[in-house]
Amino acid sequence: MTTAPQLVVHHDKELMAQAAAARLITKIVDAQAARGSASVVLTGGRNGNGLLAALSSAPARDAVDWSRLDLWWGDERFLPDGDPERNYTQAREALLDSVPLDPARVHPMPASDGTYAKGADADGADAAAAAYAAELAAAAGPEDHGPVPTFDVLMLGVGPDTHVASLFPESPAVRETERTVVGVHGAPKPPPTRVSLTLPAIRSAREVWLLAAGEDKANAAAIALSGAGEVQAPAAGAYGRSRTLWLLDAAAASQLPRDLYPPASP
Repeated sequence: MTTAPQLVVHHDKELMAQAAAARLITKIVDAQAARGSASVVLTGGRNGNGLLAALSSAPARDAVDWSRLDLWWGDERFLPDGDPERNYTQAREALLDSVPLDPARVHPMPASDGTYAKGADADGADAAAAAYAAELAAAAGPEDHGPVPTFDVLMLGVGPDTHVASLFPESPAVRETERTVVGVHGAPKPPPTRVSLTLPAIRSAREVWLLAAGEDKANAAAIALSGAGEVQAPAAGAYGRSRTLWLLDAAAASQLPRDLYPPASP
């Protein structure tokens, strides 16, 4: 079932990051109160890292029981461990190294210099994707009714070309309907080799949040929110089981049709 997207437009990217961080803290605390733990999928890029930095400095950050939080990633650049371009490296710098997480509950995607540096029967990124899919499946319980846990919040940055995670328009990865994680080859932005959740995995989340700030995201937001197909505009195919939330700044919302623009956004 597709959930109709809800839109919140903030004045600028700084306010958007701060408000999204506060919203995420509330969501994690509520999930921990209801079920004992919370599960969040992080995104990299400018907006994802901005949110994590805002979360790190948020006054309410200590309301979260960080030891009862599971962290996953929507995609990763298939690079060596510690590479500054890896989403995991950037997340550690922005937030993770400053909060008391349980290391066993932090699930980075495999690096290119580990077990999957030279996949025997498949490209290393494909083997890494299969391993991450197995890790997700092992974390899923009967109540999840599928091969991935039911994430409380899954966050995605929206690219200027409408890509989300490492699912690019017209690519084989965006057409995947069976696997939950895939290796991505020949990505149109560097590095070309990546690992990514697929749309079926993304749609397992209770809530999917799409982050877009800046004028370079305006056309992508307008296309994705105006009925485009998911193969041509992957962001259009990213939605949650109970909620799909677009968090934008005014610049990214500048090309939206007026009937979509929320009249009372902060």
